[in-house]
Amino acid sequence: MTALLEAPENVPEAGGERRRFTRADALVIGCYVVAAFVLYAGLWTNLGRGGYMANSFQDQNMWEWFFAVTAHAVFHWENPLFSDLQNYPVGVNLMANTAMFGLGIPLSPVTQLFGPTVTWAIALTGGLAGTATAWYWVFSRHLVGSRTAAAIGGAFCGYAPAMVSHGNAHPNFVVLFLIPFIVLRLIRLAQGRRPVRDGIILGLMLAYQVFLGEEPLLIMMMAFVLFAAGYAVSRPREALRMVKPMAGGLAIAAIIAVAITIYPLWWQFFGSQSYRTIEHGPVGNDTAALTRFATESIAGAPQAAADVSMNRTEENAFFGWPLIILMVVLTVWLWRNVLARAAAISMFLMAWLSLGVQIIVNHRETGIPGPWKLLFEQPLFDSLLESRLAIGCIPAIAALLAIATERVFRAAPNFRDRDLPVRFLWLGALAAVLIPVAPTPLKTELRPDTPAFFTDGAWRQYVGSGSLVTVPLPSDGDARALNWQVQAGLGFPVPGGYFVGPIGPDDRRGRYGAANRPTAELLAQVRSSGDVPDVTGAQRAQAIEDLKYWKADAVVLAPIANGNALHQAVDQLIGASARYVDGVWVWDVRALRG
Repeated sequence: MTALLEAPENVPEAGGERRRFTRADALVIGCYVVAAFVLYAGLWTNLGRGGYMANSFQDQNMWEWFFAVTAHAVFHWENPLFSDLQNYPVGVNLMANTAMFGLGIPLSPVTQLFGPTVTWAIALTGGLAGTATAWYWVFSRHLVGSRTAAAIGGAFCGYAPAMVSHGNAHPNFVVLFLIPFIVLRLIRLAQGRRPVRDGIILGLMLAYQVFLGEEPLLIMMMAFVLFAAGYAVSRPREALRMVKPMAGGLAIAAIIAVAITIYPLWWQFFGSQSYRTIEHGPVGNDTAALTRFATESIAGAPQAAADVSMNRTEENAFFGWPLIILMVVLTVWLWRNVLARAAAISMFLMAWLSLGVQIIVNHRETGIPGPWKLLFEQPLFDSLLESRLAIGCIPAIAALLAIATERVFRAAPNFRDRDLPVRFLWLGALAAVLIPVAPTPLKTELRPDTPAFFTDGAWRQYVGSGSLVTVPLPSDGDARALNWQVQAGLGFPVPGGYFVGPIGPDDRRGRYGAANRPTAELLAQVRSSGDVPDVTGAQRAQAIEDLKYWKADAVVLAPIANGNALHQAVDQLIGASARYVDGVWVWDVRALRG
């Protein structure tokens, strides 16, 4: 077993410690894969019928659109970093959104052949299983000698409550299989054997991770810095010897990563429709979120979880009180183990940071500032949801579980001790702690059928070189129109949408969705209230101006709540009646915009 973060001269050559892939490894990985398919069984069995993650809100529509547009760009030799198919005519900066080119581009053939829902299912299922497998591989080859101990740690990394919560809607927080190998390569740099080679490999991995997810990379690197600091405090002399090889390797890695990502990152921060920051307000974890159980855990209490989280996709802590107690016990027990100590320091500090700018205890503001107050206004950190910092605790918890399990197994060499079956007792204790936070299958529902107007191609009679305006315009509250657009082969652009972009041309702060024009706001109000407005002449003139801005060829109303009120409102705004075509009402407005 390689002693991680030992002084370079004390670490044996990796080649001498390399473990062969065995049936035990295959069994562990197979269990991870089966577990992922069980969690997403509802999605996989309903792919052809419009399976939709019930707790994804509108995110599945958005992500499928990202995958579809990326594949379209690849197969049509277009710039994948930008698209005007949404938020027409100004478009969307896809690099400034979570388009995941590192996954969307390689899976473009799958998206083209089978549709973006299949790509979505592969991303989520493969993300959980792949992340668990990657951590198991690193743990079993470089942290502990026991495959059982490594399997427990890997399972927690892949299926922790926060991972499963994000598994409803955020593949960028699920596809983390590269993170453990980035951490391992950083440690190899510190060991100083081959800093040039390790620096090159690290640079390539960092560049690829940028195209998988920048925010989880930032969170995990924060956790690693705290881990390294904890180790350095424990062994300052050894840490000093590691500075030189790590600095050289990091410089090489930075050059490689920047060379690959410099243009995409420039486009992200300075290209068309880029934004400076997105303000979320204080969204730190309530301390109660650390000890409660997530919605989709076996011991989950949905109301209790919702009480201290933003939504079902942002249950970022929820480790459960038994696991919190166990972590305190393991920290005390393993404190003399320098690696466990550094992991524990990182774990507790990341949990503390996740509490945000002020410590809140069960909804009670204590007035005590949290350490996040020092960072939350800094560049990059100002757009991060601080509650997500709790995700950085997951690998540390997993490492402590693995180290503790191996220590128990070494103390009790087998399962046959009749007087005191220590291994069975330990595994029973782990089961009592971990089963309550184990995941349950994620809820899936069937989305409404796409109107035939889009699937059968009737839209081609009404849309030429302009856009198709759906009523109301797509937004983060209702992004079904993005799915209709995908079903129509991305044959037309739509105004509005669900994405992140600037508030306006003179305000580079970020916002979700398009900067609403007056007509879009009026239609959204009608949708919400169900009241038919008395449209004024000024509003009619504004509607014509907005249609011209959107370069609209047609306005379409599909079946929707308060549809009658919307129908009457659009009749008044346009001054003409609609035609019913293949399941939707259509207003041909080409003559109005000239």
